[in-house]
Amino acid sequence: QDCSYFNSNAVPLKLSFQNVDPLGENIRVIFKCGDDLRQDMLTLQMIRIMNKIWVQEGLDMRMVIFRCFSTGRGRGMVEMIPNAETLRKIQVEHGVTGSFKDRPLADWLQKHNPKEDEYEKAVENFIYSCAGCCVATYVLGICDRHNDNIMLKTTGHMFHIDFGRFLGHAQMFGNIKRDRAPFVFTSDMAYVINGGDKPSSRFHDFVDLCCQAYNLIRKHTQLFLNLLGLMLSCGIPELSDLEDLKYVYDALRPQDSDADATAYFTRLIESSLGSVATKLNFFIHNLAQMKFTGSEARPTLSFAPRTHSLQTSGRIRDVFLCRHERVFNPSKGYTYVVKVTRDSPGDVTFVQRTFEEFQELHNKLRLLFPSSLLPSFPSRFLIGRSRGEAAAERRKEELNGYIWHLIHAAPEVAECDLVYTFFHPLPRDEKAAGTNPTPKLAGGERGPPLQDGNDPDPYVKTYLLPDPQKTTKRKTKVARKTCNPTYNEMLVYDGIPRGDLEQRELRLSVLSEEGFWENILLGEVGIRLRDLDLAQEKMGWFALGSRGHGTL
Repeated sequence: QDCSYFNSNAVPLKLSFQNVDPLGENIRVIFKCGDDLRQDMLTLQMIRIMNKIWVQEGLDMRMVIFRCFSTGRGRGMVEMIPNAETLRKIQVEHGVTGSFKDRPLADWLQKHNPKEDEYEKAVENFIYSCAGCCVATYVLGICDRHNDNIMLKTTGHMFHIDFGRFLGHAQMFGNIKRDRAPFVFTSDMAYVINGGDKPSSRFHDFVDLCCQAYNLIRKHTQLFLNLLGLMLSCGIPELSDLEDLKYVYDALRPQDSDADATAYFTRLIESSLGSVATKLNFFIHNLAQMKFTGSEARPTLSFAPRTHSLQTSGRIRDVFLCRHERVFNPSKGYTYVVKVTRDSPGDVTFVQRTFEEFQELHNKLRLLFPSSLLPSFPSRFLIGRSRGEAAAERRKEELNGYIWHLIHAAPEVAECDLVYTFFHPLPRDEKAAGTNPTPKLAGGERGPPLQDGNDPDPYVKTYLLPDPQKTTKRKTKVARKTCNPTYNEMLVYDGIPRGDLEQRELRLSVLSEEGFWENILLGEVGIRLRDLDLAQEKMGWFALGSRGHGTL
C-alpha cells in the first residue's frame, strides 16, 4: 500500500522496503529508469564537498544531502527524505496561481510549526539552507529548476532534487532559455526570510550568508575544477569538454577579490528576486501537472496541517461567530472567533479564522459541490465607506449567516471533511478562548523612521572633503521603502596620491530620495583618513549623526 509512482516524464516508482530493525520505519526510495543517475551522484558529491568546506570553516548551512546510487545504465535509486513536500504542492494549496503569491511557504511552515519558538527555528533553518542552495545551484549551473524539483521539510530545510541538467545546459523554448534567473530565489522565499512583505534585517543576514558561503567555495576553485576534470572521460553528456569546466570557472570568478565577489553575488540575488520568469515557469508547471492530478486530488485547506472528519471530531451541533479581533501578526487585519458546539456534553471549542480562510473554504467547497447546494458567500468588496472596525462588524454578521446555513445544508455538504477540518481547533486557536491578544508588530518592534510614518527610500552618498568642485561625489543605488537596505556596492576612489588622501575627510551621508522634493538627510558621519591605515582593509561601525547635533 505504501508503494506508488510519480507523474514526471520517466514515471519513477516510489518503493517502500521493510526495515530489518523492527523498531525502525520503512525505508522509502525512488527507483528511476531512463535517467543517467551518475550525473545526480556527481552533483550530490560536489554539494557534499561544498558542505564539508562550509562546516570546516564554522558555517553550518543546514544542507539536506540525500543518497543516490546508479545501479545500471540509465537506472538507479534515490533516497526519499521524510516530512518533505515539493514547492508545487505547497503553492497549489493556494490555487493554481499560488506560485504568484507571497504567503504559501510561510503559511505552510506556520501550519507545521504552530508554536512561536518552533516557527522561528524553522525560519532560521530556511534562511541557512536557502542560502546554501542558491550558492550550490549557481556554481554548478543546475538547470531545469521548477517547483516540482525543489522541496521543503516541515523543519524549514529547503533542498533541490533531480539534477538531470547541470553546468549551464538549460532546457530551451525555441531560442529562449527556460531558466532565465541565475538561481531560484523568489518573493515567497523572501517573505519567509523577512517575516512579511517588507525588507527586514534578516534579509541582510541572508545576503551575508550567501556571500560568505560563495567566497569560501571560491577559495577552492582549483579543487572543484580538478575533480570535475577527472570525470571528463566518463561519458556524461553534459560534462564532456573544457567548455563545461569553463562554466564553473566563470561562475567562481577566482580573479575577483572577496569584496568584488560579494558585490557580484548581491546583484545575482537582486536579479533572481526580480525575475518574473521563474514564477511564470512555476505556473506553467502547475498547469501541466493539473492533467495528472486534477481529477484525483481532493481539495484541502492550506492552513490546516491534517484532515478531520465527522468520525474523528464528533458531530457539530451548532456554530456561532461571537466576535472579531484586531490582529497585527503576521499582518494587520481582523480575525473572527467562532464558538463550535458538538453533540458530546460540554464539548465547546473556539476557533479563529480570517475572512480569507472563510473564502478559501467556500472556494474549495465549490470544487466538490454545485453552487445550488451551497449558501451564498459574502462579497469580498464592501460598498460604501465602511472601513476597519465597521467593515469587520458588518462582515461578522454576514459570515455568521453563512456558517449557520452551511451546517444546516444537505448532509453531504454539512458533514464533509472540509467543513469538519475548518471547524477543528488549530494550535493558534488556544488563544481564542481568552482575551484579546496583545498587539504585536510584524517583523520586530521599531518606530517610524520618517515624520510622516512612511519608510524611506535610502541611498548612500560620499565625498572626499575638501571638494569645492564636488568631483569626488559617489553614490549607491536607491533602496525602495525600507529601513533595512542592502547595498554591497563598491564606491571607488583611485589615482589620488597618498599624501593628498591623508589630508582629506571621507564624508558619508545616508539620504532618502524624495522625488520632486528635497532629499531628506537620515544621518551622516565624517571619517578622517589620516586616522586609518590606508594599506589595510578597515571594517567597522561608524555612528551616524545629524548635521551639527552630535550622534543620532
